[in-house]
Amino acid sequence: MKPEIAVLDIQGQFRVYTELYRADAAEKTIILVNGSLATTTSFAQTVRNLHPQFNVVLYDPPYAGKSKPHNAHERPLTKELEGQLLLELIDHFNAELLMSFSWGGAAALVALAHRPKRIEKAVISSFSPVISDPLRDYLERGRQHFGTYNRHGVGELLNSTLGKHLPSLFKRYNHKHVSSLDAHEYAQMHHHIDHVLDASNHPQMKAAKRINVPVLFMNGAWDEYTSAADARHFAHYIRDCHFSTLQDAGHFLDMENKAACLASKEALHGFLTPTPEPRRVHYRTGQLQQAFAV
Repeated sequence: MKPEIAVLDIQGQFRVYTELYRADAAEKTIILVNGSLATTTSFAQTVRNLHPQFNVVLYDPPYAGKSKPHNAHERPLTKELEGQLLLELIDHFNAELLMSFSWGGAAALVALAHRPKRIEKAVISSFSPVISDPLRDYLERGRQHFGTYNRHGVGELLNSTLGKHLPSLFKRYNHKHVSSLDAHEYAQMHHHIDHVLDASNHPQMKAAKRINVPVLFMNGAWDEYTSAADARHFAHYIRDCHFSTLQDAGHFLDMENKAACLASKEALHGFLTPTPEPRRVHYRTGQLQQAFAV
């Protein structure tokens, strides 16, 4: 299963690395939005859960992964700018569906609030509008590590908090990945954390009231950082909300174990796949009389 790879020019500002997993029988295209510090490789299992029922689009934001070499990194991207970039990609790939993970939910919500015409449904996973005590502790410790470029501290923090339910192999990969990032990526994450902890940004959630498509919020039952209970606060902002709590799953959902992977796949397909309309049977007059006589 090899993707079609392209580096796209976005309004002359950015160049974005993309992967398209095309399926001949697929009727819909879904675009996936990474979490912080993540790249397209983080969605490997999610792609397997969605393809070939859907065409699947992945991309690295300008500051990360395979997009990095193609961009100047003069200043951190705001969530508004990341949302605008996502809107451009939605148009380019004619995507009808959208799915985000973790911090990618911020850009996804910004894009959805602009009511992109093609988008029919969206899934926001491992994201909530509430800064719980565990999440605040993670963010404040993270801000310190990112601000001092403490690479080992960043890796240890991630694996002992958000990633604590991951298999040991994934934890080793996570530590190696986040401890080898460039300085501008640490600056980007520091900017993300400042934004989340800034209380003046919270009223921006009211923009979510503009969202006019069904949205599924998917969270792990073991995740105290972006909990399923906290995600339900979105019901105050978004008209057509749906919620799915994956048992035996923490923050990283389908990456953590086989049961969580299966539950994630079932939740996604149950929400994204249209329910067939009941078959209507037409009777001639004689057939109708015979049916009632039986």
